[in-house]
Amino acid sequence: MTDISNVNTLLDKMAESIQSKCQTRQVSDPLMIGIHTGGVWVANALHPRLGLKEDLGTLNISFYRDDFTRIGMHPQVEPSSLPFEVNDRHIILVDDVLHTGRTIRAALNEIFDYGRPASVMLAALVVRSGKELPVCADVMGIRLNLTESQHIKLTGPDPLKLELQESK
Repeated sequence: MTDISNVNTLLDKMAESIQSKCQTRQVSDPLMIGIHTGGVWVANALHPRLGLKEDLGTLNISFYRDDFTRIGMHPQVEPSSLPFEVNDRHIILVDDVLHTGRTIRAALNEIFDYGRPASVMLAALVVRSGKELPVCADVMGIRLNLTESQHIKLTGPDPLKLELQESK
């Protein structure tokens, strides 16, 4: 199993990769949006590493999910907050774990309700096996091939820790 114990090392790697991709794509002054809850924690850690000027945006995609009737509604629904205009802006969308792709699909739907960004770069701390939708992270901290009974959970926000869990 790959070492998941040092989240700060993964965050540093992600920040370097984001900077490199922004430079290659000639993106300056991007906006960052974290997806509640873990994605916001990761975004809060990445935002100062990247020296971004604008405040961090946050999304709660609970009402945009296509599977909330199956998985249930999160008991603490936080409102989304995008303290900036998204039209024609480059966005770094941050999530903690990319698994099925449904969270990202819902996040993109919500972002497009606010406007039409110039581009969206997806950054995920963990990319794991089990995708159901064709969603790919531009930047990742680590890729994990997990069995159906294994799950990865981010705890935090201070300190951020990844925990591998087994279903019974």
